[in-house]
Amino acid sequence: MENVAFITGATRGIGRQIAITLAKNGFDIALNYRTQNEELEDLKKEIESENVKCFAVQGDVSSFESAEEMVNKIIEKFGKIDVLVNNAGITKDMLLMRMKKEDFESVIDVNLVGTFNITKNVIPFMMKQRSGRIINISSVVGISGNAGQTNYSASKAGIIGFTKSLAKEVGSRNILVNAVAPGFIETQMTDVLKDEVKEEIAKQIPLKRMGTTQDVANVVKFLASEESSYITGQVIQVDGGMLM
Repeated sequence: MENVAFITGATRGIGRQIAITLAKNGFDIALNYRTQNEELEDLKKEIESENVKCFAVQGDVSSFESAEEMVNKIIEKFGKIDVLVNNAGITKDMLLMRMKKEDFESVIDVNLVGTFNITKNVIPFMMKQRSGRIINISSVVGISGNAGQTNYSASKAGIIGFTKSLAKEVGSRNILVNAVAPGFIETQMTDVLKDEVKEEIAKQIPLKRMGTTQDVANVVKFLASEESSYITGQVIQVDGGMLM
C-alpha cells in the first residue's frame, strides 16, 4: 500500500510543488482546495501522470467542521494519512496602525487556527497507526518579524510554537513534527513585486537569489522520508542564508 500525503492549500505555489514532488516519490496525494479551478484540474493530471492516486477535497481549513469533514473523506478514500503538510496560508499585509481587526483575525484563522483544525483531526489516526509525519509551513518572518506583517508574522511564529509542543506530545508514538520556514520564494505572491524590488531583496541574501518552490519541496520530501526518522521539533529555514 502506498503512503498517503495530505497537503492543504495545494493548488498553487509551494503547496503545488510539494504535491508534485511527493507524487514523484510514490506518495498517493490528497489535496485540499477552496475553489474549483483549472489549476486544480491541471495539478490532478500532473500527479496522476506519476502513476499514483490523487484525491481532491474542497474545504476551508479555518473551519473546524470543514477540516473534520475533509479528513474523514480522505480516511474513507485511502484508509490512512501518513504525512500531513499544513501549507494553507494567506496574507493581508498592512501597518498595524491601519490594519483592520478582521484582517488580523482572518490571517490568524487560516494560517494558525487552520493548522490546529487539520492537525487535531488527523492526529487520532496517526496515533492509532503509531506513525506519521506532520510538516508545518511557517516562514522566516515568524522568526525575525517584518514591518507590515504583524498578523502574518504572529501566525507563523505561532506555528513554530505549535510544532515544538506537539513534537513533545506525540514523539513516543513515532509521529515526527517539524516546521519549514521559507524565506523569499518565487511564487505568484512575489510575482507582483517590481524587478528592482526583487533585486534589492536578492542583495540581502547570501546566495544572492530568491528561492524556488522546489527548494522548499525538497526539504518537505526529506522530512516526509525515512531519512529524517530521528528529526523532530525542528524549524528548517529555506532562506538562502538570509537569517543567520
